[in-house]
This record gives sequence, structure tokens and C-alpha cells, in this order.
Amino acid sequence: MVAGTSKAYKITKNRLQLLLMASLGFLFLIVFAYIPMFGIVLAFKQGDGYLNILDAMVNSPWAGLDNFRAFLTDRDFLNVMRNTIGLNLLQLAINFPAPIIFALLINEIRAKGFRRRVQTVANFPHFLSWVIFGGIILMLLNMDTGVVNAALIRLGFVDEAVNFGEARYFWGTIIITSLMKGIGWGSLIYVAAISGIDPTLYEAAEIDGANRFQKMRHITIPSIAGTITLFFILSVSNLLSNGFEHIWVFQNQINLSRSEVIDTYVYKHGIIGLRYSYTTAVGLFKSIVAFILLLSGHYTSKRLTGRGVF
Repeated sequence: MVAGTSKAYKITKNRLQLLLMASLGFLFLIVFAYIPMFGIVLAFKQGDGYLNILDAMVNSPWAGLDNFRAFLTDRDFLNVMRNTIGLNLLQLAINFPAPIIFALLINEIRAKGFRRRVQTVANFPHFLSWVIFGGIILMLLNMDTGVVNAALIRLGFVDEAVNFGEARYFWGTIIITSLMKGIGWGSLIYVAAISGIDPTLYEAAEIDGANRFQKMRHITIPSIAGTITLFFILSVSNLLSNGFEHIWVFQNQINLSRSEVIDTYVYKHGIIGLRYSYTTAVGLFKSIVAFILLLSGHYTSKRLTGRGVF
């Protein structure tokens, strides 16, 4: 009701369309985010080996915290955690600032046509699946037919072909390929934030004699600091998530010591090994750590910078 009147709120045709569009997103969250939460009960049950997951959820006996203890005492636990956290820390140090720097550089391009071409080329890899993109990279790195080895030998950097599938090259391969695939798409949110900055700020700075670097340092970066802070906190909260497809494409038996992360570990034990309760406990462990990291990052950022997630 509107104050002072008895006119009822009417759902017009346009409002009905908007409600229907919003309801699809709400329905998606219900089906794929909230309903699956009932499966968390498996983490506290002995549901490994059941062919029917629903049957395991309802009829399997309770196990308490046994599945969590089994994961924390597993012989592969330390190696899996080292690879997971190590890769994510490297990506946080290298891959997180890369889209920001790229967006700042894109913003300095004055020719709009050239800027659009650069963005198109940079965004294109994002629309390729990791199976396709990773397959292309693997062909380029092939010891016998790959152009990368041929170029390295011709330029005199190596005397013989390098096997990039070895464990010592795995982390570098992951970092470089994630940069190639994600830097363009990751920069879009920062480009959008930069485009919303009041142009009069730049005009005033230019009148005061500021050059491009000074305007970038004192206007652009502070203006998008809130966006950077938000995405940094979210990146920190995902410290135990690597992205299954990316790792799986480049993983092989030779580099398992450096490539086995929580996501691939869960797939092998949960899907292939039918250890549903065990891997549900691992997933819940990841979620709890992510929640703690999210809150810690939020309150730390709030105290230091005055900005946070909420």
C-alpha cells in the first residue's frame, strides 16, 4: 500500500516479465545451490561404496567425524595441500594483479578501434573450454612436433627438446596458461569500473600538470580500489580451489607429485572410487576454510582500508 491511499500494488505486464526473469535465477539457486546442501549429511555417514547416493544419505550408518580424520591423516594430505595452496598463492601473486594492470593499460589506449581489437583478442581464449585450449597448448609444447621446443632449440636456449610434462614445469605451465586464458576476461570488470570514473577528475588533474602515470596513480587506482579489494578478498577465500578442468588437462602420471590438488583428489576418490562420504567431508572442509578466509579477509580489509565485502 502507498501511504495515504488505498491503491493496491498492481503487477503490470512489464513487472510480470521482470519477476519471471528473476524467478529463473532464484530457481537456479534453489536447484543447484540449496537443494544439494542436504547432501552434506554424507560427510558424517559411512556412505562409501553405495551405488545409490540417496540410499547412502538415508540408510548408511553414522560415522561422526571419522571421514574428516581419515582425510587429515591421509598419506597424501600434505602433498595435496602443498600443491593446492602453493599454486593458489602463486596465482594470487601473479594472476590477480595481471588483469588490473591490463585494464589500466587498455584505458590508456586512445584509439578506440585498436582498443576493441586488443580486447577481442585478449577475451577470445576465455570462450574456449580447457579441453580445447589445453589441447592446443599441449600440441605447442610437444617434444617432437611442438613449435615451442623448435623455437627454443633454434634460438639456442636449450640443446635438446624439453619435456614440459615433467613435474618441475607443471606450476609454471598452470600459471602461464591461466594468464593467457583469463587476463582479458578478468580485466572486463576493472575496465567497466574505470569507465565509471568522473572524467572531470582527469581534466582537473591535467590542468594541474599531471601526466598519464600520475593520473593513473592518483585517480584511476584509488577510484577502483573498492572493486580490487572485493575481488582480492574473494580470491583469498578460494585458496583451496584450483579449478578441476585446468589441472586435469595438464596432469599426467609423471607430474602427479606437483599436480595433485584437492579438486583432482576429490574426483579420483569420490567419482571413480565411489567414496562419497569421504569426499563430501573433504568438500565440507574446503567450504569451512573458505568461509573462515572470507570473514578474516573481510574484517582485516575493513580494519586496514575501511573496505570489505559488506
